[in-house]
Amino acid sequence: MSILLLVEQCKNNEQKAQMALYKQYCDGMFIVAQRYLKDTHAAEDAMQEAFIKAFRKIDQFKGDVTFGAWLKRIVINTCLDTIKSKKIEADSLDESVFEIVEDDNDWNVSDETTVEEIKTAIDNLPTNYKQVVQLFLLEGYDHQEIASVLSISENASRTNLHRGKSLLKKTLKHLQYGTGY
Repeated sequence: MSILLLVEQCKNNEQKAQMALYKQYCDGMFIVAQRYLKDTHAAEDAMQEAFIKAFRKIDQFKGDVTFGAWLKRIVINTCLDTIKSKKIEADSLDESVFEIVEDDNDWNVSDETTVEEIKTAIDNLPTNYKQVVQLFLLEGYDHQEIASVLSISENASRTNLHRGKSLLKKTLKHLQYGTGY
C-alpha cells in the first residue's frame, strides 16, 4: 500500500493505517532518535511521542515533502525538546564574541578513520556544538532551520558549527596520528 494512501487513511483515524506507517518508519526513526538521545529508553520514548504527535497532527501533512522527512523533523524536534526538558547543561555563548564564520567544505578525514570514530567524536562534543553539528551534517539542516529549532541566532548556529567542526578535526587528527591528548 502506498504511503500517501496510508496517510489519507490516518487522517480518518484508521488504526490499521497508523500501525502500518509505524511499522514502516519505526526502525529508521529510532535510529534518528538515538543520534540525539544516547539512552535507549529515552530514544524509544521520544520516538513513540513523535509518532503520537504526528498522528495527532496528520492533517498538517500537505505532501510538499515526503512523509518520512516530515516525520523525521517531528522526531528530531521531540528529541531536542527532551534534551531541553532535562536541562542538559550546555556551554554558554556570549553573543558579543560571536565569530562571523563562513561555512567551508573542508571536511576531509583520513581514509583510516572509521564511521564509529566519527560518531564517537561527535558524541563527545559539548552539547551545543554537538546539536548544531548533528543537525547540519547528519540531518542537512541549514543555519536558519537550526536557529529556529534550537531557539538560537543564525550567528550562534554558524559559530557552534565552526567550533564543533574545529574540535572534531582536532579529535580526528589525534586519532589518526595516535597522539592522544
